[in-house]
Amino acid sequence: MTDLTWISTAISTARPQAMGALLRYFRDLDAAEEAFQDACLRALKNWPTNGPPRDPAAWLIFVGRNSGIDAVRKRAKQAPLPEEDQISDLEDAETDIAERLDGAHYRDDILRLLFICCHPDLPATQQIAVALRIVSGLSVKQIARAFLVGESAMEQRITRAKARIADAGVPFETPGAVERSERLAAVAAMVYLIFNEGYSTNSGEAPARAPLCEEAIRLARLLLRLFQTEPEIMGLTALLLLQHARAPARFDENGEIVLLEDQDRSLWSRKMIDEGLALVDKALRHQKPGPYQVQAAIAALHARAEKPEDTDWNEIELLYSLLEQMQPSPVVTLNRAVAVAKVRGPEAALAMIEPLEQRLSGYFHFFGLKGGLLMQLGRGEEARIAFDRAIALANTAAEAAHIRMHIDRLMKEGAARVTAQTVR
Repeated sequence: MTDLTWISTAISTARPQAMGALLRYFRDLDAAEEAFQDACLRALKNWPTNGPPRDPAAWLIFVGRNSGIDAVRKRAKQAPLPEEDQISDLEDAETDIAERLDGAHYRDDILRLLFICCHPDLPATQQIAVALRIVSGLSVKQIARAFLVGESAMEQRITRAKARIADAGVPFETPGAVERSERLAAVAAMVYLIFNEGYSTNSGEAPARAPLCEEAIRLARLLLRLFQTEPEIMGLTALLLLQHARAPARFDENGEIVLLEDQDRSLWSRKMIDEGLALVDKALRHQKPGPYQVQAAIAALHARAEKPEDTDWNEIELLYSLLEQMQPSPVVTLNRAVAVAKVRGPEAALAMIEPLEQRLSGYFHFFGLKGGLLMQLGRGEEARIAFDRAIALANTAAEAAHIRMHIDRLMKEGAARVTAQTVR
């Protein structure tokens, strides 16, 4: 691993904890961000020479705090500094934050930061976008991809959200129990998107992006500790565990994508699967179904199938139908079409997704599925057009390589048909 790679990984992993602590110190979003960025620049200069610190997050918090205090002094030399008991010392920064209780019995600086970003004064889309940018440090391009919107549109959304937070004078304090419950849905959605960003990667980036998946699972577990009887948080945690359990089998030795039905299931993490299945069963016993529980139930059906042919596709289609009612979305319908293809054939699935093309015109997976269905129906030229569009929209090299494999197969089949006609 190169110096820049391990430094980037360490910084991205430490960012949520460091940003949460710095915001607690300065009570100002811009000041916290500036302090963190300055600490990162100093890390790039210091760490390659001196080696990694024992606790990168504590190092960034300490250096960022000192940098922020220096900036305050420069901007207002006559302004008094905060009282010492209003800011923590380095020893406090190095404690296990997940186990520390603050005055409101709130366990984690990161979760506090999430709840602040998900303030009800902001529209839901802005809440999640600004949290992804501030808490996890995702680029505007990455967030735009998660929301299926253009990069410039997402930039404007984040800028408006930050301006609104500043103009509204949103207090950077720990929300009380009632407020936490009201903001839970937005926080859960943000955790889900963090996981998806880490999960949607190629094999070369997987080691560096894995901390995002692990961070999302950690945050989901912390949410579950705060909301122990909430079935949707059980479902969210179960979903993330069941998805991440398959990570070791998602790519082959050449870095190519391995589809679910072709994965070596012995590589799946049984420990994660068992924990996820237990949470699914516990959530469903509450008989208060929600979107995360339904998605977790779908993942559980895949996890319980010892072989691909054991998968209960009829039940999966029913669950996707339920999810469509709860959370109407062209992406949900697209996923349901995969199950329909297994149950009723590619023609029925193709008829289901064709009306979605305009809304999913920039979505890689739509054209990948469309090409696959057309290929099954023997409509090779139409399949090639769909696959070409999918390659143009691919988010990773592995996605593009997977589609090229299908095109190569089409070319071989075409050559075989020409040879057969010549022989006749």
